[in-house]
Amino acid sequence: MRIAEQYRELESRLPADWADARFVLNVEDTGRAERAASLLTPFAPGRVGGQVRFTVPRHGGRLDQAHRLLERIDREGITGTLELVTSSLGAPALAESRVGWPPAAEQWDTAVAALPEDWTDVYAQVELASSDFLEPGALLMGPLNPARYGGAVGFRFRVGKYGYGAAPGMARRCLERLDEVGIGARVEILRALSDTKPVLTQGPVWYLEGKAV
Repeated sequence: MRIAEQYRELESRLPADWADARFVLNVEDTGRAERAASLLTPFAPGRVGGQVRFTVPRHGGRLDQAHRLLERIDREGITGTLELVTSSLGAPALAESRVGWPPAAEQWDTAVAALPEDWTDVYAQVELASSDFLEPGALLMGPLNPARYGGAVGFRFRVGKYGYGAAPGMARRCLERLDEVGIGARVEILRALSDTKPVLTQGPVWYLEGKAV
């Protein structure tokens, strides 16, 4: 069975409220595993020998993208066995109504609009409505390199127009992904700098509680 067909069959077995699914592709010709991994680059695959591991989020158009890329692998004559490793469920849709917070992406827009026009670096925080959201939240915010802080239920991350931190557009998109699966979150910009000009560095470094962030 072609790999794309295996994927569709495995996807049909997932629960109705699944949020993301992790797969491993066992490529028959180990020498072609690297090519298979390169075709799956948008899903940040990991490869060990002839195995290619990747995770497919359900939202944000990623399902159609996964279908297209796996069909391309088939067209290139790469064969193998696809296995479903695990999946996670979507966050409860009641989160936002329970806490009364606006959508996270909307909060981000409001916070950024309050910054000076020449802002260049931001250190921000996302507080989640429940500890149940920590694992799926970390996955959805992965491109921001989210870090836990203290015992709080949430993450902190950096955003920069260059150098350290995620790009502003990526930050907004990750917060939008929280909204899409119903994860209630409160967004706050903790620190911001304007018109920084790095010289032989990747940008400014903040120190909080004796640690660089």
